[in-house]
Amino acid sequence: LLFFFFSRSSARFVAPLGCLVSRQKHTLPDLPYDYAALEPHINAEIMQLHHSKHHATYVNNLNVVEEKYKEALAKGDVTAQVSLQPALKFNGGGHINHSIFWTNLSPNGGGEPKGELMEAIKRDFGSFANFKEKLTAVSVGVQGSGWGWLGYNKEQGRLQIAACANQDPLQGTTGLIPLLGIDVWEHAYYLQYKNVRPDYLKAIWNVINWENVSSRYATSKK
Repeated sequence: LLFFFFSRSSARFVAPLGCLVSRQKHTLPDLPYDYAALEPHINAEIMQLHHSKHHATYVNNLNVVEEKYKEALAKGDVTAQVSLQPALKFNGGGHINHSIFWTNLSPNGGGEPKGELMEAIKRDFGSFANFKEKLTAVSVGVQGSGWGWLGYNKEQGRLQIAACANQDPLQGTTGLIPLLGIDVWEHAYYLQYKNVRPDYLKAIWNVINWENVSSRYATSKK
């Protein structure tokens, strides 16, 4: 049975199941800005609850399920290992996705990317406006809860847009390297935008951290 776990610092799939035995516990990453820093586009109450409650819950649950998995490994209980994988995927994915999401946002964000990322967007989507429209449409169209993503297909050497349900991590479920993720769970916007997801998606472009996305793109090509 093949398996994976998540590194504490980068929240990526990094090792086979045997390494779970000596793993460190995951911790909630600090935000690189204050909770109110993204206002008026995302208010402080949302950011505080989203980070300190929702993301923290994923981290805590991930640590619990990994302990249970460690016990199942020690006992050689394959049935228990299999039964724990949905919880690992959900909480591990929640930790991965949010760790990326916070860095994708900045009070100094917005506008358009520059350099290689902008050239790649023009190459693969025709224009930045087309890319923005497509990612917004995919994110609006997520049924229930999930994420809209800009990812990098390393095999094909091109950018792709994708949607993932719930907390499914982009790379672990599609193979695409995550560059920009937009959280469309209601907890990401409901207190401010109610049930009008398109208004939230219109606003979030004002705080996208293109420097971070560009850096992720440069790293993904190596």
